[in-house]
Amino acid sequence: MMTRASESAHPQADEARACLGSRAVAFVGLMGAGKSVIGRMSAQAMRIPFVDSDHEIEQVSRMSISDLFAQYGEAEFRALEARVIKRLLQEGPMVLSTGGGAFMQAPVRDYIGQSGLSLWLKADLDVLWERVKRRSHRPLLQTDNPEATLSALLDERYPVYAMADLVVQSRDAPKETIVDEVLDAIIKNGPQEAGDRKDG
Repeated sequence: MMTRASESAHPQADEARACLGSRAVAFVGLMGAGKSVIGRMSAQAMRIPFVDSDHEIEQVSRMSISDLFAQYGEAEFRALEARVIKRLLQEGPMVLSTGGGAFMQAPVRDYIGQSGLSLWLKADLDVLWERVKRRSHRPLLQTDNPEATLSALLDERYPVYAMADLVVQSRDAPKETIVDEVLDAIIKNGPQEAGDRKDG
């Protein structure tokens, strides 16, 4: 349940929701950037659904992400991920948290561009490492030097993440502050409907 206090904490939430129209806003970024936490809080502020694509993939496959990677490999996982994200984007306005590798796929970027708005939660390596180093369930970090692996992922993915429509810096700040910046970025982008694209 939304309370008046939580609604008033983000007075710009209604304007941000209006700017979304029928679109979804898809959060992209590396593991540990806060896509699920900030995404869920942003959705609550705008009073629209929050959906985690990894959770939806697990529901569809009845397998964990780790097991999917282990049993079928990354290529098969990415194909399933793209199909799930395409379907979710057709379900109307929502905040969609995507897996760290999803936006690396050109079809996923196209799906988001056609039906939504992409928002990159950008975080520095030290922030990401501090958040993920104690988590053992990250398939891509099952290496001898997970911090170096994370750094390599950052170098590989950040140039592609930079293609997102919006960028908000994820950092060690109050979560409410980051949510405010998400809402402000949506408002600054202006109102559009699914299928519309701004030049540039």
